[in-house]
Amino acid sequence: MVNTGVPVITLSSGKGIPVLGMGTFETVGKGGERERLAFLKAIEVGYRHFDTAACYQTEECLGEAIGEALQLGLIKSRDELFITSKLWCTDAHPDRVLLALQSSLRNLKLEYLDLYLIHFPVSLKPGNEVTMDAAGGKIFLMDYKSVWAAMEECQNLGFTKSIGVSNFSCKKLQELLAIANIPPVVNQVEMSPVFHQTNLREYCKANNILVTAYSILGGKGTAWGSNSVLGSEVLNQIAIARGKSIAQVSMRWVYEQGAILVVKSFSEKNMRENLNIFDWELTKEDLERIGEIPQRRLIIQEFMISSNGPFKSLEEFWDEKAA
Repeated sequence: MVNTGVPVITLSSGKGIPVLGMGTFETVGKGGERERLAFLKAIEVGYRHFDTAACYQTEECLGEAIGEALQLGLIKSRDELFITSKLWCTDAHPDRVLLALQSSLRNLKLEYLDLYLIHFPVSLKPGNEVTMDAAGGKIFLMDYKSVWAAMEECQNLGFTKSIGVSNFSCKKLQELLAIANIPPVVNQVEMSPVFHQTNLREYCKANNILVTAYSILGGKGTAWGSNSVLGSEVLNQIAIARGKSIAQVSMRWVYEQGAILVVKSFSEKNMRENLNIFDWELTKEDLERIGEIPQRRLIIQEFMISSNGPFKSLEEFWDEKAA
């Protein structure tokens, strides 16, 4: 993988992953020209890690951007990129996992993924739309053993270099690790200066699972978005003292915790700014102040909760004690 200034760390599978990735989740104009041009610009300015998913509906335009980047000589080989996609809940069934991955590969016009994740630790009845607006009554517990075995087969067949999960709690990871032949290399979860995920990060570290952080900046502009990160006075004061932006301080904090970062921006200015977090450090005082920021989960996934589904409360879904 060509060095673009972004550090590369090694997954437990032995594969290298750039610690900064470009997110591709979009709430408007999914899969359009705007997205394609943004992904192409990201490659041009130095991004080599892209995070997508079947339900984002951006796989096709990312594939088009990769193809154009190759034609323009922005990259010499697809091997210079690290591409992650995710298995949506409707395909979280043992007989559908490989078909879903192959569909993502067709959308992306690629021969393999670098990382394939189970998007959520639940299954949806097949036939439901590939969206995040599912009814709780259609959700049921995932058969971890058979679904993970199908994920392992995808890796063994060479369709993905590594496999992992997303939105898994410590308890759900423990259940998965008990039956896995190939352990997950990554758990992608919400993490930011306002939601540290300390216990989960410690559990993942003890089990050689890297944490990938999303919604680092609070997910502003999304349905669940909040101004609690970019509007934080503590982060603003640190940013002024360091001569950085609040976004850079937030990203640097996540990086210093040993996590992989996934952020999205369609602004070239912000894309470049987000790359400039690796040649400076937060002070001990900065870290102490960030450690005192009140904590709260921003992304609660209420669509997973239903009186006639497997999870009757958010605490059940996230395996947390009620406040």
